[in-house]
Amino acid sequence: MRQEMDVTGEYDYDEDGWTEAGLAASVGEDPREADTGPLPVVAVVGRPNVGKSTLVNRIIGRREAVVEDVPGVTRDRVTYEATWRGRRFTLVDTGGWDPDATGMALRIAEQAQIAAELADVILFVVDASVGVTDSDEAVGGVLRRSGKPVVLAANKVDNQQLELEAAGLWSLGLGEPHPVSALHGRASGDLLDIVLDVLPEAPPQTFGERRGPRRIALLGKPNVGKSSLLNRLAGEERVLVDPVAGTTRDPVDELIELNGETYRFVDTAGIRRRDRELKGADFYAAMRTRAALERSEVAVVLIDASQVLTEQDLRIIGMVIESGRAMVVAFNKWDLVDEDRRYYLEKEIDRQLVRVPWALRVNISAKTGRHVQRLAPAIEQALESWGTRVPTARLNQFVTELVQATPPPARGGRQAKILFATQATTEPPRFVLFTSAFLEETYRRFIERRIREEFGFAGSPIEITMKIREKRQKNHG
Repeated sequence: MRQEMDVTGEYDYDEDGWTEAGLAASVGEDPREADTGPLPVVAVVGRPNVGKSTLVNRIIGRREAVVEDVPGVTRDRVTYEATWRGRRFTLVDTGGWDPDATGMALRIAEQAQIAAELADVILFVVDASVGVTDSDEAVGGVLRRSGKPVVLAANKVDNQQLELEAAGLWSLGLGEPHPVSALHGRASGDLLDIVLDVLPEAPPQTFGERRGPRRIALLGKPNVGKSSLLNRLAGEERVLVDPVAGTTRDPVDELIELNGETYRFVDTAGIRRRDRELKGADFYAAMRTRAALERSEVAVVLIDASQVLTEQDLRIIGMVIESGRAMVVAFNKWDLVDEDRRYYLEKEIDRQLVRVPWALRVNISAKTGRHVQRLAPAIEQALESWGTRVPTARLNQFVTELVQATPPPARGGRQAKILFATQATTEPPRFVLFTSAFLEETYRRFIERRIREEFGFAGSPIEITMKIREKRQKNHG
């Protein structure tokens, strides 16, 4: 449960608490309401030491990407959220390619191709002070064939003379080169304007309106049985299944009918390790998995029930929690679980899945089909919970009775009061408590637990935040 405090005092209130206008203004400030669709992706590519990370820092407005005047400093691929002119997008900082590496041309082609597949727009950075190199030509060739929008950034253009020399980059066949100095910020705003011109709009989500089948993401570590489950649900071999881990690289969408309802299932690549440890194709496969999760409504997390719960399993569950999606945990390969393993599995669940007692659980075997039919009711229940809205009057009555029976603990000698409660959003459900003082985390967890007991929300996360009333200063003249 994430903590949020607001003590700016910008909301209107009278002696009895917030005014109706103040409540409406504050509740309406959830940024996710304005843009709940997946963010478009801009991948920054180029050979080593052309200034990609410097440009990334310039775009995001802070120094996060490591920059050093030697090639190859960026070895891990890192993502950032960026904003320009009110538009939000995901920025991917990629590592450069070592010209001395074995099989350079192949690696360049592979990396550029994967980046092109992932991104909505590719920002190709070239060092204008050096001109076009063989590596630039190799990457440019792949990008030309990708069919994706490419914005060519002629970096390190610090004066008018270099601006003239940047015109030579037309030879890459990627359109007009746009002179920029990432280090000094010269023309960086103009470059972002051009990126935004070709960047697709994030699809808006209209409240109460459904566009097509509900989306279900299948997540799990490699070789846990995601593709086998998808084939079992479909009743035919829709996707490739192989005992070698990592067969699925790209998310695979399939329309499947369960209990008379059509769902769009997405079979994702297995997440092998931490993001910072991923390289090349594995990094981009993980990126596409994250993007598939962001586009989904329910995540079905598959866990190999015959094996001990691993750090990978917990990390994937944590990723779903952060995304705010509904969740069903499917313990697969149940046909391999004996009585001893069941005993220890229950102990592991009690100890390691304490963060998600609300997640629905099913025990299945994708290979034999055992209990797979139980998945559809769990998905339906999770979706219903994710979209549940509690009427404000009923919520306030419940909270009032709850506080009367169990008041919040005093903090610093001051007793906090809950002045008003409302559910600000659904999908995921978010509750806002307007309070006179800070509520301890233990008490907020207590409120969450009691809300679940009263209103359900099985299979869905819920978020409880606070808006703390700033004490008015009296003017004594």
